[in-house]
Amino acid sequence: MGDDMWLSDGGEEGRVGFVTALQDLLWAEAKRREGIPADGHPHSVKALRPDSPAARRLHLRHLEVAAECGEIAERVMKESAARSGRAGASYPEMGTAAGITRQAARNRWPQAVGTRWTLHTLTGRQAPHGTDTAVTRSREKAVITGWDAVRKGDAAAGGVVAAVVCDSEHRVVWACLFDPAEYDAVTVEVPDDLVDIPADDSEAYQAWADRWAEFVDAEIERRTVRA
Repeated sequence: MGDDMWLSDGGEEGRVGFVTALQDLLWAEAKRREGIPADGHPHSVKALRPDSPAARRLHLRHLEVAAECGEIAERVMKESAARSGRAGASYPEMGTAAGITRQAARNRWPQAVGTRWTLHTLTGRQAPHGTDTAVTRSREKAVITGWDAVRKGDAAAGGVVAAVVCDSEHRVVWACLFDPAEYDAVTVEVPDDLVDIPADDSEAYQAWADRWAEFVDAEIERRTVRA
């Protein structure tokens, strides 16, 4: 996963250049701490006799710098994860960015993603349908808002005919649609391929919305025939 990320963001050449620059920076800092001028000897650790006291000191200093770099990287990742969460990123997205699984990202940065519920609504009695989204900090508020919108939706041609609420990880936790037999909103279970909702600014979201609309249309038609 990590290699794919690098390749998509500049290719292997860019990755090698980044790694080389970072290694040079660590080497320069190790030399600085040993009191060796930036342009002073040795220009390479290979220039030292492997078993010499100077090589031992420099290798230990390099290890010290590398360890500090790891600590700094952890801190930077934690801060970046927090900022990503505040910007609406989910744990699956953070996991992809960091080259780890969704669960690993959740365990690593448990406070990064706050309580955030998104209400998605489907409008219009017939295709093509419209969609809308609203974000709230309360699941109850999102559900009540969606429920009320669907109950009132049949009164207008462009009203809301279905609604889903997803959590901070963009997974559907509640769904409803207008049932013509009951002439009221009813809760429903969405198919497995609709449970995970892509980011609403992506092409994948439109594909998800189209599948959702097809499911809602088919379900309403089935309930209409039953009525």
